[in-house]
Amino acid sequence: MSSLNLDDFTDLIERPDGGVRRDAEARRERAAVPPGALGRLDDLGEWLAAAQGSVPVRPVERPRVVLFAGDHGVAGAGVSARPAGGAEHLVRAVLEGGRPVSVLARRLGVPVRVVDMALDCDPGALPAEVVRHRVRRGSGRIDIEDALTLEEAEAAFRAGVAVADEEADSGTDLVVLGDVSVGGTTSAAVLVAALCGTDASVVTGRGGEPIDDLAWMRKCAAVRDALRRARPVLGDQLQLLAAVGGADLAAITGFLLQCAVRKLPVILDGVVSAACALVGQRVAFRAPDWWLAGQSSGEPGQAKALDRMALEPLLDQGVTVGEGAGALLALPLVQAAAALAAELPELPELPERTEREQGDLSTEGRAI
Repeated sequence: MSSLNLDDFTDLIERPDGGVRRDAEARRERAAVPPGALGRLDDLGEWLAAAQGSVPVRPVERPRVVLFAGDHGVAGAGVSARPAGGAEHLVRAVLEGGRPVSVLARRLGVPVRVVDMALDCDPGALPAEVVRHRVRRGSGRIDIEDALTLEEAEAAFRAGVAVADEEADSGTDLVVLGDVSVGGTTSAAVLVAALCGTDASVVTGRGGEPIDDLAWMRKCAAVRDALRRARPVLGDQLQLLAAVGGADLAAITGFLLQCAVRKLPVILDGVVSAACALVGQRVAFRAPDWWLAGQSSGEPGQAKALDRMALEPLLDQGVTVGEGAGALLALPLVQAAAALAAELPELPELPERTEREQGDLSTEGRAI
């Protein structure tokens, strides 16, 4: 029996400050550039002001990429283009600067943090700061067994909460969230299908490294079989993550919810972070107000999850590589919105007319 009460998050999470948002809207109305001329950047700046509780909005100066990593046993069913247990190599490449997220983060000056939750490798093969939150070596094959025990799911969830607290306490002012996994999109598809009540084929995509038709059919079959195991535990989100999620997905869910508690905005990346956000919404309905959808990856499960949470992607670039790369592309847009909201000059107020001037104007039309 778990000692973790997820219902507490419902009470702990507040919405971004509505009064501050109205003040930001009023400030925007007074700006020299007409309202609406900046499109979604206006809404984005106002959302950020409400999240910060500040007008004018403060610049986003200390963003951070946080990536949760894990291997999924279901990859052994031939559902991924990458070999089962191969996420370690992706993590190494991220740390060594050779992955897309590494290149983008370097260009934008954003630090990258990798958190190993369930990589299928010797923990001594990676830096201590990467592996210190690890729960287990690999997650179970969800089409035939649970991904985690309930105790492991709770430990992973708590680890995600702890990472969120570490980021908030260190001064991070916005998180770009992603995952580094093999088989993770299969688990994500199961979560989305279970929570949205859809069939496997509706939410199953081709993954970060696109698979062929035969692998896609195997993936659909694995999602279908895992769905049978997910439906009986739909009422308990921790049980759901234990049955068909994985240590990395459980950690991401805890991380997202605690970020909302700590009022730390998050940019979601692809289908994995979207699926975890959907679980988080089931736990605390106000939590999605603290999250942005960075980009549309083209994965059907991501589209389904974002639609359910009423989150509209900022970009549509079809980036499926994962690792937070697509979400990181949206970061300059958020920073631009903050700069515009804070720095656009306001129109000068017209001086009030004196009573004599008003009287002269009222008689001017009659002087013929």
